[in-house]
Amino acid sequence: MPSTDTEAPLQDHREYLYFLRRAFDGMIEALEHLGERRANTAPALPNANAPYAIAHHCVAVADYWIGHLVAGRKVARDRTSEFKATGNVQRLRQEVDALFVRLEADLSEALPSQRLRDTPPAEFQGPDRPLTVPGVLLHVLEELAQHHGQVQITRDLLRTEVPA
Repeated sequence: MPSTDTEAPLQDHREYLYFLRRAFDGMIEALEHLGERRANTAPALPNANAPYAIAHHCVAVADYWIGHLVAGRKVARDRTSEFKATGNVQRLRQEVDALFVRLEADLSEALPSQRLRDTPPAEFQGPDRPLTVPGVLLHVLEELAQHHGQVQITRDLLRTEVPA
């Protein structure tokens, strides 16, 4: 592998964003299928979250981890309240679209070897070392993939539940 004096920004950030978009589109589709009321309803299980709250949490995850930690943008986040969020599904779709505009800008200049611009919470550091830019990107993809599945399962539960 030839050595270079300068490192290029992430070459595959558009491919990466494609996979994030697929997860968000799947979550939004599930919410639309449920309709506003059920999208904002948690299933009758201990500590369950409404599908809207899960998708809202994912917007905050991507914005914080990529926007704040990688790009250095100021991102205000209240993680606890994310899981109690309720709202309009079409408004959430607009928030996702706006998020992707920010993420495109965030990742267009990011270098794989750059240091994070801020320190993630200690409980989210790597297994035996501080996280890197590629580690943060993997973490966001991990979160969105698992929560996409969670929204789909929650949708299925809510579709079969008899209202109280």
